[in-house]
Amino acid sequence: MGAQLRVYKRRIKSVTATKKITKAMEMIAASRVVKAQRKVAASTPYATELTRAVTAVGTGSNTKHPLTTEAEQPTRTAVLLLTSDRGLAGAFNSNAIKAAEQLTARLEAEGKEVDTYIVGRRGLAHYNFRERKVVESWSGFTDEPTYADAKKVAAPLIEAIEKETAEGGVDELHIVYTEFVSMMTQTAIDGRLLPLSLEEVAEEKPAKGEILPLYDFEPSAEDVLDALLPRYVESRIYNAMLQSAASKHAATRRAMKSATDNAGDLINSLSRLANAARQAEITQEISEIVGGTAALSDATAGSDK
Repeated sequence: MGAQLRVYKRRIKSVTATKKITKAMEMIAASRVVKAQRKVAASTPYATELTRAVTAVGTGSNTKHPLTTEAEQPTRTAVLLLTSDRGLAGAFNSNAIKAAEQLTARLEAEGKEVDTYIVGRRGLAHYNFRERKVVESWSGFTDEPTYADAKKVAAPLIEAIEKETAEGGVDELHIVYTEFVSMMTQTAIDGRLLPLSLEEVAEEKPAKGEILPLYDFEPSAEDVLDALLPRYVESRIYNAMLQSAASKHAATRRAMKSATDNAGDLINSLSRLANAARQAEITQEISEIVGGTAALSDATAGSDK
């Protein structure tokens, strides 16, 4: 019985140490998600206004440009998947990967060849394990992405969209990332970055009382679009990376809180078992003492006779 009690004590000690680690990770993720939320809130208006500016140029001119002109028969598409470098975030990475695979299957069903670009070690490991082709990948900055990281990711994508498909270019650019809705809700979504759908953007109604700006284009609409193309792609990718980072931290916080709660329940369960084992051990010792005393008394009484 003493051996069983020692086993329970070792397990309680081990689970307690694990609980301290998960609690610390929960607190770290909680502090990081607040910072990430602030960055998302700061970058979203810029990306929205830049999209409006691009829409104004596209609707106000007849210039054919990769930013706003759709190919008559698109044959090649680029898909950018945003995942994280680390795990311990529940279904965060698997949901994003699943959304990317569904998008790829849909594009391939339309007869398009898909080039995959990946941000994050988790997504890259998934594709490498299944021996799927990845054109280019990036890692090491998913927890705290910067605009410089977004520019690094956007550069080969912009180069691909500007090339002819016969030369290895693409007709469309899609992105898959996890949108931060709230601390409890993060949704993996996909969207088309290029060509920009002018009809969908134009249908977005401005806020009540908001006056949309008017633009003059100098020196020409085509030159303006050339200048806006990299800025638009970079700002959208940067905003998506921030959304993904905030979602990852929120998912980690939720997963670590669940692990901490489960560790607490396990410690309580093991403590009850240890107490029961200790009580059984004490009861057995008392029984042995009482039995020994009774046997000694019987032996003494027999010798007196």
